[in-house]
Amino acid sequence: MDLAVAATTMALVIPAELPDKTFISCVVLSSRNRALPVWTGGALALSVQALFAVVAGGLLALLPHLTVGIVVAVLFMAGAAYLIFVPEKLEEAKGERLGQNSAALISQWRVFFTTFAIVALAEFGDITQVLIVNLAARYRDPVAVFLGATVGFWMISGFGVLAGQAITRVVPLGVVRRLSGLALLGFGAWEIASLVK
Repeated sequence: MDLAVAATTMALVIPAELPDKTFISCVVLSSRNRALPVWTGGALALSVQALFAVVAGGLLALLPHLTVGIVVAVLFMAGAAYLIFVPEKLEEAKGERLGQNSAALISQWRVFFTTFAIVALAEFGDITQVLIVNLAARYRDPVAVFLGATVGFWMISGFGVLAGQAITRVVPLGVVRRLSGLALLGFGAWEIASLVK
């Protein structure tokens, strides 16, 4: 396992997930429920999604190198376009709707399972899951990619539960979203440049 790959994955997952509906859902859910079941439900759901993405990336890595490079570049560019051009207000509204649907929870187990379900469904096919697929295919180190993604996801769930509202007072999520998009655009360009060599 390459720790540099794990660190790179974590460094990419965190800014890509910050402006996401999953993050917003954790903020909303934790404003109405206890923090621990919201965090554990969200973190576990994101870990399961990371596992799915790593497996998909491993399957993608079985394709010829040129094909993988083209697919990875296209997915990075598509992810960049999504983060740069989809308005932050749309993502915030999705996250708030997901969180408000469970506002009246009583049981901590119900909070956990509801958070797990909301986050797992919201994250399925999301930009960060696509990013993890790309990284698993590119680096061919599923353990490192899974570890980096999982740690990054756990941190984002924690930020969403404990300090999500404070982050938006310092840095608007729209700015974080655009910077994440530019980072993915850079990785897409780098992938294209490596294919041209």
